[in-house]
Amino acid sequence: MSLAMFVQHLFNALTLGSLYALIAIGYTMVYGILRLINFAHGEIFMLGAYFVFWGVTLFHLPWIVAVIGAIAVTSLSGILVDRVAYKPLREAPRISALISSIGVSFFLQNFAIVVFSAIPRQVQRPDWLVKIIIVGKIRILPLTLVVPVLSFVLMLGLLYVCLLYTSPSPRDRTRSR
Repeated sequence: MSLAMFVQHLFNALTLGSLYALIAIGYTMVYGILRLINFAHGEIFMLGAYFVFWGVTLFHLPWIVAVIGAIAVTSLSGILVDRVAYKPLREAPRISALISSIGVSFFLQNFAIVVFSAIPRQVQRPDWLVKIIIVGKIRILPLTLVVPVLSFVLMLGLLYVCLLYTSPSPRDRTRSR
């Protein structure tokens, strides 16, 4: 294997690993807070991709506007799923919430097949994300640079929020002395 091929595979692995890390953090947060394995986690992620696709193709929104809109609508979808399927079962036995989670997953999968069809679709991306960067024999898409950097920034933001809400306040520190 040449050095150029190794570097390309390294960037591809960092990109895919960054996405896996974000998804794993999402699963961990839900389980850590609610003690619920959310089987619909991936389906909510899928809805976000479809919202970007339809925003760009159907409503002819600029890509960045479609992405921001998809983040908002996907967040609302997650809140709706929580309110309808999970919140009423907070005091119920754990198995009830687990069954509800599986049901939401199946519902969202079949909803997407009926509404969006089962045909794979490609989201139109802006030119700056698809223009190949060539350094010597290495050819890298900007997306393979953006995803790990953005994932790292999001993880740092999450870490900051966690530290902000879990560290004792100065008032609590003076009481413990």
